[in-house]
Amino acid sequence: MKILVTGGAGYIGSHFVDFLTKNDNYEIIIFDNLSRGNLASVPDGVAFKNVDLRNKRALEEAFQEFTDIDVIVHFAAFAYVGESVENPALYYENNVTGSINLASAAVNNGVKYFVFSSTCSLYGNPVKVPISEDESVKPINPYAQTKLMIENVLRDFDSAYGMKNVCLRYFNAAGADFEGRIGESHDPEPHLIPLVLQTALGKREKIFIFGDDYNTEDGTCIRDYIHINDLADAHLKAIEYLKNGNNSDIFNLGTGEGYSVKQIIDTAKKITGIDFRSEIVERRAGDPDILVADNLKAKSILGWNPKYGLKEIVLSAWNWHKNQKF
Repeated sequence: MKILVTGGAGYIGSHFVDFLTKNDNYEIIIFDNLSRGNLASVPDGVAFKNVDLRNKRALEEAFQEFTDIDVIVHFAAFAYVGESVENPALYYENNVTGSINLASAAVNNGVKYFVFSSTCSLYGNPVKVPISEDESVKPINPYAQTKLMIENVLRDFDSAYGMKNVCLRYFNAAGADFEGRIGESHDPEPHLIPLVLQTALGKREKIFIFGDDYNTEDGTCIRDYIHINDLADAHLKAIEYLKNGNNSDIFNLGTGEGYSVKQIIDTAKKITGIDFRSEIVERRAGDPDILVADNLKAKSILGWNPKYGLKEIVLSAWNWHKNQKF
């Protein structure tokens, strides 16, 4: 099977490619413009093409170079909520226009299956937690809006052209390759676990806790963290689901377990053995108290079961971060 991975040099995409390379049944091609990816994350022997999905001509030429693609796994996107609020035009052009170009090229070149990297941000401030796929979608920022638009595009492409798709709505992707070869690094870094570990390493003076007056046991926000390898496994199961002739569908990807900001910090202190500083500051606008997945649908239909918990997430990330030179 020939699999095209867009954004395969980025955090989640590179871990999925690494996951695939452990199986000889797949021929892998990566499309990435390296605007936010890292070429060093591309494994030796994996086909790579520097192509921007916004460039329709370059994209079509890339499809002519790499023919007979069976499935696309689409990770390529900008994913900073704050940036999307400040510069929505960038997000609509990159995420939406790029994805429409990709989906159109897929149809034009006979690609049958499409797996899309979506987000739990679509649920906005949910009414019911744990959050199931039946929760209404109500994005509250441009980043989430772009993901919803792409889900709708894929639904319409299925109806019109028969290209089946799976949209995977992630909760908080975290952790790193257990062998310490690849991990999570963004500039700027928006995610809690890397920020906490950078603080443990002395790269930051302290970690900020945005509010301690939420309706949770310790007053800090609770989120559902899922190991990057569990995410990779879910994508492969989504491909198998489509290959077996099933209909397009949407699945939440989370562990079903929530951890507070203070629990993340305490776990990191135990694993690193470093007692770093934290400071409570004002809440950020729009942060819900609790976001935890109801993952029963993915378990029952895809046969997916996340294997790793918070300790494995933080330990794997720590083993990668402590060896970085940045």
